[in-house]
Amino acid sequence: HDCVEMIETRAPSLERERFWRAAACCNALCLVAFLLIPSRAPALASLATALTFPAEAGYHSVFSSFFSHAKYIDLTHAIEPGMPLWAAFDTAGMRFSAARAGSDGGMGADFIDTGAEFTYARHGFIAQQVTLPTDQMGTQLDPPAHWNEYGATISDVPPTVSLRPLVVVDVTPKVAAEPAYFAQRADVEEWEARHGRVPEGSVVFFRTDWSKVWPEEPFPFASVGLPVLKFLHEERRILFHGHEPLDTDSTDSLEGEAWLMHHDFLQAEGVANLDQVPEMGCLLSIGFPKIKGGSGGYARYVAICPPDTPSGVSVANAPGAPLPRQ
Repeated sequence: HDCVEMIETRAPSLERERFWRAAACCNALCLVAFLLIPSRAPALASLATALTFPAEAGYHSVFSSFFSHAKYIDLTHAIEPGMPLWAAFDTAGMRFSAARAGSDGGMGADFIDTGAEFTYARHGFIAQQVTLPTDQMGTQLDPPAHWNEYGATISDVPPTVSLRPLVVVDVTPKVAAEPAYFAQRADVEEWEARHGRVPEGSVVFFRTDWSKVWPEEPFPFASVGLPVLKFLHEERRILFHGHEPLDTDSTDSLEGEAWLMHHDFLQAEGVANLDQVPEMGCLLSIGFPKIKGGSGGYARYVAICPPDTPSGVSVANAPGAPLPRQ
């Protein structure tokens, strides 16, 4: 409020530097309001639209004012030997080994012999060779092409999905009483009774704590029912939903996944650490390799939460440069 009032009433008399600082503050508030509280965004957005920012402003102030103080929580399983994989895939085809030279790379015969491993001692670096039997493993982002022959592939997913509001619907009490529980519309409505309407364009993750027993695969597992999927997409217009198990539901036909893919929706599978994430108030960073025509996507999901969130790390705790040594 103070930021908006400053721009509305005092902008003509502000020095240039102070004005742009206030304008940046307003736009930062607009972004947060749009992502987390859509119903309050229009009033701020109309003001921000009228502002013209110099090149040095933009969204850098959003990072310094908000994201640099946030808590970051990784919701992703590492890809490693022994991780769960559907038995119909070539489980023996997963291999992790040192990369070997196919040639000297134009460096000369003294550099490396064909078939030899790269080493720190001789070459100054190492490289790893990873063979994965499928793009349907671990923490994933499923595009429609997984089931739909006319559906979008992972390389068709637009960059606009990269940052969205995150909703976490906790059904663990019901799963504790019934391990094969199907999440229902009522679970989302209970969430809305506490927090307000699910934001349009958001991502909705269902917490079941299935990921806590990873890499085991308990069966039966908690599912997401088809009625609640239809409700979220058709009435709340979310971006996609996600779940901790490696399947949407335990029906014989996998009806929920079939409906999603044939209606051109994405979904997340194999999500982890939802017990550390508040039910509302966080954003979700969504990353995945852009494999041309891919029917699946290895994904990296990171929740970006308010500074007072008990779990997670901040930029001050883990700046990323330099990285700690092993």
